[in-house]
Amino acid sequence: MSSWTLGPENGTLTLHTGVTGRAARMGHRLTIVMASWTVSVEGPDDRPSSVSLVVDVDSLRVDSGEGGLRPLTPPEKSIVRSNALKTLNAKRFPTIEFHSEEITRNAAGYLMYGPLTIHGVTQLAEIDLAVAADGDDLRLSLNTEVSQRAHDIKPFSMAMGSLKVADVVTVSFQARCPAAERR
Repeated sequence: MSSWTLGPENGTLTLHTGVTGRAARMGHRLTIVMASWTVSVEGPDDRPSSVSLVVDVDSLRVDSGEGGLRPLTPPEKSIVRSNALKTLNAKRFPTIEFHSEEITRNAAGYLMYGPLTIHGVTQLAEIDLAVAADGDDLRLSLNTEVSQRAHDIKPFSMAMGSLKVADVVTVSFQARCPAAERR
């Protein structure tokens, strides 16, 4: 049995939001980077038995915003970050966590099933992780969607609800796992 750990030095964990409402054209579709996270894996390369992800919510950083009437400025990114931390109630719920209960192999990599806890609310999640060999290293990637409302998060809104963050957030993960890390 082996175990290994990945973090931001190995890749990126990003969130992509949409906008909705009558004034959606005025809003920005955000790319948010989670700067502090850890993935822990147990089991041999060809058959992991357990995967856990822990994300530090306060590490949230607004990377960019597409659309809107004009580009996001650095001060606006700070305001968006502050609003996101309030929406997620980061002081009360400082982490986002996923812990696999079942892992099965599929054509592209692995299908992981287990509890995902965001904002203190746990929902079962199915996460499809693509794994590709790159020499002796592994390239890991996934794109999955998460509903804020399923985790009792009220998406941020303004202008009496005419501009709001869409309920579904796309989570993207890309990492490179060097062979030396998996020993």
